[in-house]
Amino acid sequence: MNSKELLGNIPYQLVSGSLPEQVQHVSMDSRNVQEGTLFVCIKGYTVDGHDYAQQAVEKGATVVMAEKPLSITGAAVIQVDDTSRALGLAAAKFYNYPSRQLHMIGVTGTNGKTSVSGILHSLLMELGEKSALSGTIGFNLNGELHQSANTTNDALTTQQMIARAKEQGCSHMTMEVSSHGLVLGRLAGVEFKTAIFTNLTHDHLDFHGTMEEYGHAKGLLFSQLGQNLGERKQAVLNADDSWSEKYAKMTPHPVYTYGVRNKAQFKAENIRMNHEGTTFTLHCPEGEFEVAMNLLGHFNVSNALAAITALYAEGFELANILTALSTIAPVEGRMQKVELEAPVSVFIDYAHTPDAIEKALDSIRDFEKKRVIFLVGTGGNRDKTKRPIMAEKASVADYVVLTTDDPRDEAYDSILNDLQAGMTHDNFACIGDREEAVRHAVRQAEAGDLIILAGKGHEDYQIIGSTKYPHSDKDIAIEEALHKFR
Repeated sequence: MNSKELLGNIPYQLVSGSLPEQVQHVSMDSRNVQEGTLFVCIKGYTVDGHDYAQQAVEKGATVVMAEKPLSITGAAVIQVDDTSRALGLAAAKFYNYPSRQLHMIGVTGTNGKTSVSGILHSLLMELGEKSALSGTIGFNLNGELHQSANTTNDALTTQQMIARAKEQGCSHMTMEVSSHGLVLGRLAGVEFKTAIFTNLTHDHLDFHGTMEEYGHAKGLLFSQLGQNLGERKQAVLNADDSWSEKYAKMTPHPVYTYGVRNKAQFKAENIRMNHEGTTFTLHCPEGEFEVAMNLLGHFNVSNALAAITALYAEGFELANILTALSTIAPVEGRMQKVELEAPVSVFIDYAHTPDAIEKALDSIRDFEKKRVIFLVGTGGNRDKTKRPIMAEKASVADYVVLTTDDPRDEAYDSILNDLQAGMTHDNFACIGDREEAVRHAVRQAEAGDLIILAGKGHEDYQIIGSTKYPHSDKDIAIEEALHKFR
């Protein structure tokens, strides 16, 4: 691509050298640089791309984009105020704005992003559409899963994924949109047609500082729908969360609402559930419908409503949406029942916030069971203020196992002491090693008990220090249950 055309919508200063006529590649990783690359220096949490600029030039970069002066030779150097946002603009231009050519659906909120996104992707595939999904579980392209590092990827990877989805013939792409991604500019250049809000509860205050700032960060998704009313765009908001009133005012586009408690255009009543699935009555503009699905829990009713509402707003026939919903499998790691030959029930869930823990426990309220054993862990070097609240919510269970979830560089005792402060009864154990904690939870179980292993969900690793080690709550639970109940 012509370099001046590529950089045409980015305010920059040419610091040294002269721009080449063409740019062949865009990269933020010096290891991936090829001849004719625009190398963008991104300052991350542990690595600063500015330190690798000369290395990138030696590998073939002909233009270096930076936020600060650099002393390098052999390439043009341009300076911008924010390389992360400039990268998003450049990447979108380089890949010819692929998001304009797809139905982009963005899902934001504290809890439920992965479930709503997964439900949408499964429904679209069931409805005969080619679909892509990007989020916590990875990048799913027409049913083929590829791993990714973050809930919301960097701006370059995001544009590359969208371009790949377009090339593979996808009509829709659903993306989990994190508050970090919005604030850090990872979604610059992405044009969404539908923006969905799930809920806003206590999380990430180590990054945002206050709930007010956290809430405003989520709202960026709705304000970024833009002002062009000639385009068909819409916001889908949870009527049961008060932040929806604020987000409705952030966009001029049509607003669709869903909910369980409050008045909404798409509302669920008469909710019934067991170990195998959930049914409810849907009241909506099309009338009243009986809905059956394989998803478990009250919170998944809300998640399903969000997906139903979004696809209806996108123009799909409601009857077809509900038929598809009745067939899809639960989202991996979200109140997912572990199949085992044992007289106990085990569920794994991603719950790692106070609200998610409360909802996980509420979801099995009507299940037939003797005792509830709940394992809860939280990550190291992250928001400490939520830890005692998480344990307090977990105290609803008959027996609680307090443990860690990606302890990173923080000592087990530091994490466990914060959690323990919130316990409201004495029926609990503190076990820092998560594998041993999972085994302990299963060992405590008796016939008829129900176990929830919360915090890791689908994840198959533990981060200890800066290293990822293999770890699967599900596999450990199966092994321990077979040993105990054989």
